[in-house]
Amino acid sequence: MATETFTDAIALLKADHRKVEDLFEKFEKASADGRKQKLAEEICMELKIHTMLEEEIFYPALRGKIEDDMLDEAFVEHDGAKVLINEIEAGGPNDDFYDAKVKVLSEEIEHHVKEEEQQSKGMFAQARKTDVDLVDLRDQMLARKKELLAQAKGEGLPPAQTRTLNEAPA
Repeated sequence: MATETFTDAIALLKADHRKVEDLFEKFEKASADGRKQKLAEEICMELKIHTMLEEEIFYPALRGKIEDDMLDEAFVEHDGAKVLINEIEAGGPNDDFYDAKVKVLSEEIEHHVKEEEQQSKGMFAQARKTDVDLVDLRDQMLARKKELLAQAKGEGLPPAQTRTLNEAPA
């Protein structure tokens, strides 16, 4: 995760996108329950860290500089994913709908990534046209990512917290 690996914040986020896409592909091909569980846990951890980086650092830096509607939608999309992440982490491959939840999460993330990476109108394209220092953001995000990875390997990350959704009571 050396800074020279990623030219800026967008390159870092795109690398995260590719990693999670690869993990979803591996999950789709996996047949053993233990392998599925391990991949699902890795997917959830990666997505929790990625959403925290975007919500704590990247999105706030862009607020008022790109379309607010796009940022608002991104927060809501994250929250939809967080609900599934928490469900997946609380369950296991033998649970009803486990594979379906991972599949729907994959589809939600695919949609979200497409919106962020869209060539001319996407969030990343808009961000490149601003005065935001994307190299400084990369450095902030790498430092935070290092902290979160250490936490994930230590005591673990807490359940993903939604910001925009009121989850139905159990």
